[in-house]
Amino acid sequence: MRLAFMGSPDFAVPALQALVDAGHEVAVVYAQAPKPAGRGQRETPCPVHAAALALGLEVRTPKRLRANVEEAEFFAALKLDVAVVAAYGLILPGVILSAPRLGCLNIHASLLPRWRGAAPIQAAILAGDTQTGITIMQMDAGLDTGAMLLREATPIGPHDTAADLHDRLAEIGGRLILQALAHLPTPMPQDDAASTYAPKLSREDARLDFTKPALLLERQIRAFHPWPGSLALLGTAVIKFLGAELVEGEASRGKFWMTA
Repeated sequence: MRLAFMGSPDFAVPALQALVDAGHEVAVVYAQAPKPAGRGQRETPCPVHAAALALGLEVRTPKRLRANVEEAEFFAALKLDVAVVAAYGLILPGVILSAPRLGCLNIHASLLPRWRGAAPIQAAILAGDTQTGITIMQMDAGLDTGAMLLREATPIGPHDTAADLHDRLAEIGGRLILQALAHLPTPMPQDDAASTYAPKLSREDARLDFTKPALLLERQIRAFHPWPGSLALLGTAVIKFLGAELVEGEASRGKFWMTA
């Protein structure tokens, strides 16, 4: 198929590579614009941008698509069969969603309608879910509300971190999007009544609140690894928690122990 790929972070790279390896014609790649990074604050392309350049693909990095007439005209002129979207980071207006012959398909890191929104991987761990997965969804104007084409589950183990699930789900996403394009399953509407929302995370979320039960703190440390991390103040020192383990015993709220 002739397609556009729209993604930005590491999560989206395996899907881009899978599409290229499968012989699909990737006419263009859309990614978020380069941002300052590192000590020198040099403009650095996002992972998808870098991967696309290495594959010899054209990359476009508009700062917005809404009310962007020039970009909409360019996109329509591509005469695409489909657009594949994976954690792109920009809202797609209706003129973009409707331009490809088969519309836009999203690779979403949850078993929709569970965990719509920006941080589904972390939300699943925080909630104590026993499984998560990938949903290939037909995009519409809503927030992760489109009809589902395919889903594949994976268990969440008791020691899984967000990093562990991220890598596993990225691999599943690359494999599942190929199945969706090959078979074009009949879309199934989501049950809106069963939907849950995973809000975007910030650095403020890293602060551990030791008045919460130990179970919730342990989940938070796993969910927020590697970003935004988990921090606590010990006097004037900032302690970064890289892992945690639940143990049997009693302790007063607000107390914690560290072992080497």
